[in-house]
Amino acid sequence: MTELATMEFHPQPQAGEARPWAFPAPERGALGNGLTVLRCHRPGQQVVAVEVFLNAPLEAEPAAVEGVATIMARAFSEGTDKHSAEEFAAELERCGATLDAHADHPGVRLSLEVPASRLAKALGLLSDALRAPAFADSEVERLVRNRLDEIPHELANPSRRAAKELSKELFPATSRMSRPRQGTEETVEKIDAEAVRAFYDRHVRPATSTAVVVGDLTGIDLDALLAETLGSWTGSSAEPRPVPPVTADDTGRVVIVDRPGAVQTQLLIGRIGADRHDRVWPAQVLGTYCLGGTLTSRLDRVLREEKGYTYGVRAFGQVLRSAPDGTGAAMLAISGSVDTPNTGPALQDLWTVLRTLAEGGLTDAERDVAVQNLVGVAPLKYETAAAVASTLADQVEQHLPDDYQATLYRQLAETGTVEATAAAVNAFPVDRLVTILVGDAAQIKEPVAALGIGEVTVVSAE
Repeated sequence: MTELATMEFHPQPQAGEARPWAFPAPERGALGNGLTVLRCHRPGQQVVAVEVFLNAPLEAEPAAVEGVATIMARAFSEGTDKHSAEEFAAELERCGATLDAHADHPGVRLSLEVPASRLAKALGLLSDALRAPAFADSEVERLVRNRLDEIPHELANPSRRAAKELSKELFPATSRMSRPRQGTEETVEKIDAEAVRAFYDRHVRPATSTAVVVGDLTGIDLDALLAETLGSWTGSSAEPRPVPPVTADDTGRVVIVDRPGAVQTQLLIGRIGADRHDRVWPAQVLGTYCLGGTLTSRLDRVLREEKGYTYGVRAFGQVLRSAPDGTGAAMLAISGSVDTPNTGPALQDLWTVLRTLAEGGLTDAERDVAVQNLVGVAPLKYETAAAVASTLADQVEQHLPDDYQATLYRQLAETGTVEATAAAVNAFPVDRLVTILVGDAAQIKEPVAALGIGEVTVVSAE
């Protein structure tokens, strides 16, 4: 019998000494035109990220042309008083920059990334886009056609269709939040260049906007550069538009969006809850993560690992609109998809998980893993300038202090198991959840109704 050869290996690598880390603190200032500026020097980050928040909320859109904020956001990069749409795109490409924009309930965001060596040129282009956008008839018409082409695809997507139905169910019909963020086919087709220009003139101005600049600023006179570029943008000093408080009806009920023949059921279960200004937010984040934030969470462990109903179920909290006076709110939701025959059993087991959480609570081990995952990965999560800039801009649009994110990580690490349990139970009460199911009503209505989790209504997918 041949003896096995002795094998020698290199020693196992050991972890280095942990270095203290905290979310970077920005320096706050303002330009002469009233534009608020947050800057954050990040040595080594040679790709500079710039985020501009415009206080032009969706609630300010005229009802007849909802979706105009999205068309305006997309049109910012479609030409200025100096460049046509093609020329503007070519100039961005020449300096290695990317410019994206989108509209959401709090307002409009523009996101620029560019090598530090080309920052001056890119800021000039961004300034032109904000100062004097062309909003040419032909470009707006093209953007409207593109948006109209997107809508049928969104309606055909089960997760997007579920999100649309949940918003319609939760919020009163008079609320902008009850309707699609990017407008409906009926409203988008009425948008023209005149409507875009009117929305821009009424709501876009430097005095109610904020620019965030993050990256390696070594050798860059940022004050002079901003003054020459974004400082040339002018506008009135009117106060930002007040927004109404968020209200919702979370009476327990089930709505089935009928998709005959569907082999899977898309589920979205939600209600509104506390936003980041509420002191319960850190515990709510931690408890929600334990419930359904990762592959090791309770929902995944039961529905995916033990039962095999799904590829994954997630619980999450997403801020809709935030306000320091307590009138903001976050969407608290559980989402996933299950095979059609097991829709009833999967929902029953999901409710069992929620009830068990209320009765027995989280374990210290679950809490510890959640803290490790949420807090421990933060230095990697914010490795890029874009990630830091985006979070700082989130803080701006949610009216949070500049040190909020750094404080949040400390609070997460200090939150105990009992607090996390209470927050999760309050976030997802078993009798106050609106359940949206996109699937084959003929197969799933009867078993779902038998669960007793709320009145069941069937609506058409159209």
